[in-house]
Amino acid sequence: MSILILLVILAIIVAGSFLAAFFWATKDGQFEDTFSPSVRILMDNDRKENKKH
Repeated sequence: MSILILLVILAIIVAGSFLAAFFWATKDGQFEDTFSPSVRILMDNDRKENKKH
């Protein structure tokens, strides 16, 4: 029974650390640009093509 209590406490600590990391990343601006990663493949990059020729 004591191992069950230990596992519950450990699960709460791990979940709390993931929640704290999520709030830290949100506050730090990690999720602000949600548009450009989805269209990055569609953008032309002429500088890389000109260097190859």
